[in-house]
Amino acid sequence: MAVNREISGFLREGLELGLPRRQLERVLLEAGWPRDQVQGALAGFADVEFPIPVPRPSPYLSAREAFVYLILFSTLYVSAFSLGSLLFAFIDRAFPDPSADPAAAVEVTRETIRWSISFLVVTFPVFAFVFWNNDRAVRDDPGRRLSRVRQSLTYLTLLAGAAILIGVLTTIVYNLLGGELTARFALKVLTVGAITGSVFGYFLRDVRRED
Repeated sequence: MAVNREISGFLREGLELGLPRRQLERVLLEAGWPRDQVQGALAGFADVEFPIPVPRPSPYLSAREAFVYLILFSTLYVSAFSLGSLLFAFIDRAFPDPSADPAAAVEVTRETIRWSISFLVVTFPVFAFVFWNNDRAVRDDPGRRLSRVRQSLTYLTLLAGAAILIGVLTTIVYNLLGGELTARFALKVLTVGAITGSVFGYFLRDVRRED
């Protein structure tokens, strides 16, 4: 959200005069300014003791970090999908579909396992390496959390995770109402829920820590 320059200038002058932040916020709200604009502008100044207002760092865009985060998130998506496909294949082997041709099902399952393992062997080490290096860089320089690419991909991942989890829960309810909840189906639903829930939970916790 863009910060209103009028509000920002007013707050800067007020803070320079030593007026309390809560008083400045209350005055702006009483004047009719939207709460989100007031709080956004006020958040632009650090709450530290200093003779003049100290601005907070603002979100930025870096081509290098865009490349790093695109690699990080793309390998995460591929690794999660490949792990899910691999577990699905094992479930299909343990609980074969009685209506499918056994020979064809075995061949499809074998190919799925080979492709899934191949993707995991290639993408997961890349993800782990990039994640470890990036996480260390963020710990050393917390300002890197303000990368616009990082924020955008994080919220995109949360949106996708929330949509998948809602879809999983809806599917469970639908099958329960129809009395069609088999062991094969339940294990696949648990697989999707566990993988998606783990990713969603991590990034949600990361966003809360950032806030």
